[in-house]
Amino acid sequence: MPTFPKRLGVDIDAETLLIALTHRSFAYEHPGTVHNERLEFLGDSVLGLSVTDEIYRRYPDQSEGDLAKIRASVVSTRTLAQLARAIDLGSFIRLGKGEIRTNGQDKASILADTMESLIGAVYLTHGIERARAFVLGMIVPLLEDDFVIHEGRDWKTEIQELAAMRHLGTVAYDVVGTGPDHNRSFVATCVIGTDRAGTGDGTSKKEAERRAAANAYLNLTGTTVTDGHGRPVEAPPAAKQSRRSRRQRG
Repeated sequence: MPTFPKRLGVDIDAETLLIALTHRSFAYEHPGTVHNERLEFLGDSVLGLSVTDEIYRRYPDQSEGDLAKIRASVVSTRTLAQLARAIDLGSFIRLGKGEIRTNGQDKASILADTMESLIGAVYLTHGIERARAFVLGMIVPLLEDDFVIHEGRDWKTEIQELAAMRHLGTVAYDVVGTGPDHNRSFVATCVIGTDRAGTGDGTSKKEAERRAAANAYLNLTGTTVTDGHGRPVEAPPAAKQSRRSRRQRG
């Protein structure tokens, strides 16, 4: 534990830090222990305000809708979990036996919630300005990474809105799962009307559908997304085929 604040780059008093790293599953197994959900609630508000203020000032020409999409990307569970993994946060979280057995230290939801708890802990220890600096130290680099913005967007909502705006028909997903129960993988196809608009894979149905929706949106809009090194992020071959099919139909 003593080495963990060095990973954060900010000191937090020991008692508050211990609470921030205590998941409710641990507290339930140890009566009298305080878990981190109140700090998570506080940190979520500090995170939201800090990011909202930053993107409002950084993008003066963006609409409310565009700002909301950018904010959703960088405060998403996926993004916060990646930030947590970068500092090996999972190794320091106090979990109950059940969560330990199911690899809770690497669950995106637990990692993201604990990151918010740490933000709350920084706020309680140092106040809003230091907490804001802590948040922006993590978030600002992400605002300059198209791939992160791409990964964090709510693609299923965006493809629904696009399909409705263009009168393309109902959006649905065909999902096929393979493999044993403990190691399933899924491939989803986003179907709009009768058109197979994009495909995606993942370790859960939700993830596969989200990636299928992303590729469908990119195909329909002709958008190119780059990764953190400026390289294009390609749509999967099946999604590319769908785009060719539309061109052939003219």
